[in-house]
Amino acid sequence: MISQKINRSAVQIDAEVISNKKVGPYHHMVFAVGQVAAACKPGNFVAISVGGSQSALILRRAFAIYRALDKGPMGGSIELVVAAHGEGSKWLCARNVGDFVDLVGPLGTAFGVPTTNANTMLIGGGYGSAPLFALAELLKNRGCRVDMVLGASTANKIYAPLEGKRSVSSLTLTTDDGSAGIHGQISEAIPRLIREYKTEVIYSCGPMGMLSAIAKIAEEFDISHQCSVEEAMACGIGVCMTCVVPIKHEDGIKMVRTCIDGPVMDGSEIIWDRKSVMDAL
Repeated sequence: MISQKINRSAVQIDAEVISNKKVGPYHHMVFAVGQVAAACKPGNFVAISVGGSQSALILRRAFAIYRALDKGPMGGSIELVVAAHGEGSKWLCARNVGDFVDLVGPLGTAFGVPTTNANTMLIGGGYGSAPLFALAELLKNRGCRVDMVLGASTANKIYAPLEGKRSVSSLTLTTDDGSAGIHGQISEAIPRLIREYKTEVIYSCGPMGMLSAIAKIAEEFDISHQCSVEEAMACGIGVCMTCVVPIKHEDGIKMVRTCIDGPVMDGSEIIWDRKSVMDAL
């Protein structure tokens, strides 16, 4: 049954917008969610109904949880980092303080935390790096070394680099155009950093191309790699089948739904070369 695989803590609520601030090209939004916040873990996401009751935008939009606080002036809250790209995200970014949105969460799988004090590397691309900041705090509190690498096409698309620096042992920035940090794609810097920091576990969030490149590097170094997969999720609860990805299976290939089997998945299990999948089918 599909319902058995949905995050057991998930509930549907009307969440009040208590803050909406523009940060560079992104919106940092805070929602009052009450007891829901206590169930949120790094890697989880929420699905929000966008467009309003009279809109043709009938499908929900999925947003990774940036941070959850179970206590505060208005009780529990969650924070999201939203890029206003499509009509749904533009509608959400236009919400004012005091507005309410129909929200389901927390959904999906969370990042797994090492049982020992491991050397960890957190790799994020653009605003996709949002879930890594809460994870960095969790790992640091567990006694792990945390090295963070943030990359984007240009400097202003790297989200909250100063906050990242406060939460980690080291912070490395990369930009495709060289406007900040190392000039080049983020994956090009990873092998050297793995050797330098003696990395034992990699966590990554970002575009699928970046995740694929990181997965290949992790395999070459024989390092555990957990990645938050960015596939379009229309329902968030495993019904619509828009977010499937192929994984390795004892019978060959298995298609799984990233909204309930992910978004956090073992990078070594995902079949990143979609052409090889099509050839096998």
